[in-house]
Amino acid sequence: MSFLKPKTHIEQGDIVILYLSVNSMHAIEAVPTIVNKKGETIQHIFQTNYGSLKVESIIGVEYGSRVELSKGWANVLQSSPELWTQTLPHRTQIIYTPDISMILHQLEVRPGAVVIESGTGSGSLSHYILRALKPTGHLHTFDFHEARADQARDEFKRHGLAAYVSVYHRDVCNLGFSTELDGAANAVFLDLPAPDLAVPHAFKALKLSGGRFCSFSPCIEQSQRCIQELTKLGFNEICSMEVLQQESVIKTRSLPVIDLEFLKLPKTNESSSPEETKTPKELKKYLTSSNPQTLPGHTGFLTFATLPPNIPKA
Repeated sequence: MSFLKPKTHIEQGDIVILYLSVNSMHAIEAVPTIVNKKGETIQHIFQTNYGSLKVESIIGVEYGSRVELSKGWANVLQSSPELWTQTLPHRTQIIYTPDISMILHQLEVRPGAVVIESGTGSGSLSHYILRALKPTGHLHTFDFHEARADQARDEFKRHGLAAYVSVYHRDVCNLGFSTELDGAANAVFLDLPAPDLAVPHAFKALKLSGGRFCSFSPCIEQSQRCIQELTKLGFNEICSMEVLQQESVIKTRSLPVIDLEFLKLPKTNESSSPEETKTPKELKKYLTSSNPQTLPGHTGFLTFATLPPNIPKA
C-alpha cells in the first residue's frame, strides 16, 4: 500500500525501495516469509552486493532510516513513481521520467481526469498517471498481451491503487476501447506499433467537450502516419517533439589576470619594460558552464493533438 499516500513507517506488505547508491536500488516487498520455487515457505532474506537483509527486520522502521546489511548498510525509502521506474521488473521497454513529465503536462492530467492508456506494458507511465489523477479520477489501461495485463492488475492491487485503475486485455487497434468508454475520456495515450490504427478509437473515446491526445513512437514514420489520421478526424494543435535531457557541465576554471596599468603611463616613461608589465600577477577563479561532449540518445517521438469540442462523431 506504499503508493497510496505518504507514510512515516514501513508496514507489512509495503513495496520498499532499498537504496544502496544512485545506480543500485531494489524494490522489495516487506513481508517476513516468501514461497520459493519448490513451493516451500521460507524466511524472506534479500541478497545485495553489500550482504543480506532479513526483510522482517525493516517492518515498523521509519522510512528514510539506515538499515544494517551483513556486509554494510542501506537506506529504506518509500516507493514513488520515480523510484519505481528505476527498479520495476521490465516486461517491455519502458518510458522514463523526461518523456513522462512532458506527457503528463501536455495531456493536462489532474485529479478527477479520466485517462485511457494503451499499452500498459511494465506500468511505468501508469503509476505517474495514477498519482496525478487521484483521488477522484480513473485510469483505463489496455494491453493486448494477457499475461502482462494480469501482472499489471496484480501490481496495482499490491500497491494499493486498484480503486483508481481498470486493466483490460484487448487489442485496441482492431477492437477499440469498448463502447462503454465512448465519450468518457479527457485524454488518451497510445504506445503502440501502429498508433494510426487506434486514432479513430481514441477519437470516439474522447469527450464531446474535447480532450487531449498523445502517441509515443520510436520511429518518425509512425508519427507521420499518426498525424495524417489525426488531421483527417479534425484534431488540431498537432505537433511532434523529442525530449532530450541535457546536463550542463559545471567547472571552476583559473584564469590569469594581466596588469594593464602600463597603458596609462606616458610613452616617455621607460622605468619598466612592457614584457615585465604584462606578466600575470595573480590567478582568478571563475565558475563556468558548458555543454557535454556527448548528447543522450534518442528515446522516441511524442505526438500531441487537441480534439476541439462538439466535433460530430457519427
